[in-house]
Amino acid sequence: MAGRPRSFDRDEALSSALQVFWTKGYADASLADLTGAMGINAPSLYAAFGSKEDLFREAVRLYTDTEGASLWASVHDAPTAREAIEGLLLATAAVSGQCGRPQGCLLALSGVNPAALPDKACSEVQQVRTNSMAALKARIETGQAEGEIAPTADPAAIAAFYLTVQQGMTFRARDGAGPDELTATARAAMLAWDGLAGVRRS
Repeated sequence: MAGRPRSFDRDEALSSALQVFWTKGYADASLADLTGAMGINAPSLYAAFGSKEDLFREAVRLYTDTEGASLWASVHDAPTAREAIEGLLLATAAVSGQCGRPQGCLLALSGVNPAALPDKACSEVQQVRTNSMAALKARIETGQAEGEIAPTADPAAIAAFYLTVQQGMTFRARDGAGPDELTATARAAMLAWDGLAGVRRS
């Protein structure tokens, strides 16, 4: 006898679960919160996703592929390293003003208390954050190879500085900072570019 078909849309259910994790964090997202938002019961959740941890890990991947891809588009597409970083910061500022979405960054917020995450979920979040740092550093190294950044500049230090700024902006958004404040922060951070990149202006 064929199995009974699911009576819900799995992608929509996952998207709803993402909103819960993003808003409450892993530890504070109860099973009742998740099933209520997803419109399913606990047995259906386990049958479709395996466990709360597995559901969270899928939500992290969905977040990375959607929200993360949008924020980081300039890092891959901008013609210069400076524009790549500025685009990342301005995109971070812009999304803070969007209605109907949780504020802050799921990955940054999840990393505040890694002990609250199961081991596999913690490793997955840490890997995404490591990949983000590597991508930013690689873009800066490309700018250095193309002569945009001085040979004496430190790509790792530049990447760390701007990723710290970007993550700090997401926490300010969580605390209620709006796009105007965060845009001003982004503009202020870019004032440090010439010094970090070893650029001399005539």
